[in-house]
Formats: sequence, C-alpha cells, structure tokens
Amino acid sequence: MTYPITNIALIAAALGSGLLAGVYFAFSTFIMQAFARLTVDQGVAAMQSINTTIVRLPFIVLFLLTAALSVLIAVLAIVYWRGGISILMIAGAALYLVASLLSTMVFNVPLNDALDKLDGRTAEAAQLWSTYLTDWTRWNHVRTVASLLAACAFVRALF
Repeated sequence: MTYPITNIALIAAALGSGLLAGVYFAFSTFIMQAFARLTVDQGVAAMQSINTTIVRLPFIVLFLLTAALSVLIAVLAIVYWRGGISILMIAGAALYLVASLLSTMVFNVPLNDALDKLDGRTAEAAQLWSTYLTDWTRWNHVRTVASLLAACAFVRALF
C-alpha cells in the first residue's frame, strides 16, 4: 500500500537533500579553494559576505524545509511501518538531520560566527583564516556526503 503524503514527502526531501548536497559540493570542491587563493582579507570578506547572504531566502527555506520533511518522513516510517522501506526512510532522515543539519549547527555555524568577528587585515587573521578553511571545509565534506546519501535513501524508499 502506498501513501501519497509519504511519496510527496520523500520526493520533496530527496530534491531538497540533493540540492543541498550540490551546494555543499560546490563549496568543498572549488569555492573554498578559490577563497584560499585570495589574500587573507579578501578571502575573509568574501566568506563573511556569503555567510550573511546565505541565511536569507531561498537557501534557508530549503535547508529548514528539508529538515521538517525529514522529521515527517521518520514519523511516517514508524507509524506506517513497511520493513526495509521504513528503514531507508529513517536512515535518510537521520543522515539529513544528524550529519547535515546538526553538523551545520554544531560546527559550521560557530566557525562562521567566529569568522564574522575577524578583521582580515590584522596580524592574527592569516592563522585564523587558515584554520577556518581547513576546519570548515572538513565539516562541509560531512554535510555533502550526508545530504547526498540522504537523497539516495529517500529515492530508494520510493522504489
């Protein structure tokens, strides 16, 4: 038996997770590397600008809507238990909620908040920027893989 709300939620969450994986992938594979090639003050300023811009629509809606859909999917998986399909649904939801959303809140956002206070023209900026690039990108890799795997799990649960 199929449940239309479940299928709609799975499709929307797969699209959301996939889109977010693409955004994160871009940062991991070339944006952060490009910023590292800039002077410290230019790189810091560019990332500060992105961090200010990204919390606006439409990114934040996609980010939070995918989280809400993940919660809904986990609940539907439990309420309408269907064995392996429910396990895939819960796995996708957990990957997105824990490895993407939670890692963002626990690691990337605090790094962004610290960067926001940094003046890229100071003597200490070079060391802090270098550490930021390494640490932020490492956690961004986690978000990339988790979001992609969540999308795969949501799609697989549909079939």
